Amino acid sequence: MLFFRKLLPCWCLLLLSCRTTLSAHDFFTSIGQMTDLLLTEKDLVTALKDYIKAEESKLERIKKWAEKLEALTIAAAQDPEGFLGHPVNAFKLMKRLNTEWGDLESLVLSDTTDGFISNLTIQRQYFPTDDDQTGAAKALLRLQDTYKLDSNTIATGNLPGATHKTLMTAEDCYELGKIAYTDVDYYHTELWMAQALKQLDGGEESTVDAVTVLDYLSYAIYQQGEMERALEYTKRLLELDPEHQRAKGNVKYFEFQLEKQRNASKDDANKQKEPEKKETAEKKPKEKKDKKAFSLIPERKKYEMLCRGEGIKMTPRRESRLFCRYYDNNHNPFYVVGPVKQQDEWDRPYIVRFLDIISAKEIEKVKQLAKPRLRRATISNPTTGVLETAHYRISKRRATVHDPKTGKLTTAQYRISKSAWLTAYEDPVVQTINQRIEDLTGLEMDTAEELQVANYGVGGQYEPHFDFGRKDEPDAFKELGTGNRIATWLFYMSDVSAGGATVFPDVGASVRPQKGTAVFWYNLFPSGEGDYSTRHAACPVLVGNKWVSNKWIHERGQEWRRPCGLNETD
Repeated sequence: MLFFRKLLPCWCLLLLSCRTTLSAHDFFTSIGQMTDLLLTEKDLVTALKDYIKAEESKLERIKKWAEKLEALTIAAAQDPEGFLGHPVNAFKLMKRLNTEWGDLESLVLSDTTDGFISNLTIQRQYFPTDDDQTGAAKALLRLQDTYKLDSNTIATGNLPGATHKTLMTAEDCYELGKIAYTDVDYYHTELWMAQALKQLDGGEESTVDAVTVLDYLSYAIYQQGEMERALEYTKRLLELDPEHQRAKGNVKYFEFQLEKQRNASKDDANKQKEPEKKETAEKKPKEKKDKKAFSLIPERKKYEMLCRGEGIKMTPRRESRLFCRYYDNNHNPFYVVGPVKQQDEWDRPYIVRFLDIISAKEIEKVKQLAKPRLRRATISNPTTGVLETAHYRISKRRATVHDPKTGKLTTAQYRISKSAWLTAYEDPVVQTINQRIEDLTGLEMDTAEELQVANYGVGGQYEPHFDFGRKDEPDAFKELGTGNRIATWLFYMSDVSAGGATVFPDVGASVRPQKGTAVFWYNLFPSGEGDYSTRHAACPVLVGNKWVSNKWIHERGQEWRRPCGLNETD
């Protein structure tokens, strides 16, 4: 027993030393940092098993002592006086009651949980917070919307490209629906409460009861204006719990409102019986589904369509003008003998991809350097030009109705990732990568921003944005003093099983992540004017872990490397 009491505090120190690299905030924004949580949980399970062994050892000793005494007392009780007539038995009785029962009391009262509980208490300060759980839940809802997934597909883990399929319990579905409810998001509340109910109806055992699920479900349906369905679910709730006061009141209210609607419909029908002159509706010509039709679609919808692989496609004629080649950037000395592979991804804006441009060893080194310093991603404030933590936006899909219970509107993230900046002088690999970008683009790197490394989290995304500062953002990058962002170089440092594409909503371009490759495009025309067709976005990661690194190249220093154009769009 003493051995186990000494062992558990050792585990405490070991696990504490493993947790020094963890951040206590925003775990859900970086899959890379979330891997540390799996190791934490693995260590805690090991400590828990040690605690169980200690408890089992303690109970085994108590059990053996009880079995021995039980046999003794049964024999003694048959002839107590005769039993105690033996002086040894009398002595042993005194000894047991005076000493051994006291030892047993100490053994029973000994707390083997001390080491494990203190360990767990220390660990909990590094655990994800409520914000992390909510963030991960909202990521699932965002993925559901973007990729048009039904709740059952997610709940059964049948996601495209997934290798580790995990089932969601009815309780998981209920919690997801409850988070949506708190966010006044009755659309998703209905989807996930219905899924929870489906699994409960299928016989799944759960700590969540159907009455509670039906209560949320009927209210969410009512809030979306479907009173008849809300009434049906409320009646079903009353079948399970006839004394449910709120449900009783709701049934009366729904029936009253539905009767009013029927009466109003009858009145409208009577009015329509009067003869009226019907105007002949002119047949409108069917709109052609072409580029013009696509341009009229709201940007958010175009973004989601491209993420799903839908949307405008390049014509065969345009596609025939795209080539792949061996590239040495006008006989650059470093690439004359060993040119790199380059392929055209899109023509307007001109986007090229470099293949096998960063090695697996370099990727691991960059990730190793970046991982300890990953912080919530920043974006440039269009007014001040200062980099700040990515802000939030209210999802267009979410309802804006006031929630009678919480009264809150919770916002969705604009950028879900963590990033780190690597300077050239801290490791030769970073310097080598910077030099490679300069050699292949012909652009000056001294005025470029440091190499930014980003790791996307659960459903990680970056919504449509420009990399360059527009005319209405005069102070963009002012503090850098190197002018506007003339070009973007983006390394893909991992493959992504599903989702995670870089899309350009205005033109319909979509670029898939491919480990070891990089894409490059100019944000500004040679005249210095911004190319608005470069507005782009990172699609939510559906399955996988997305690592990228990018180099934002600025105007200063490029005067003799990229001559100015005379026309605005040259």
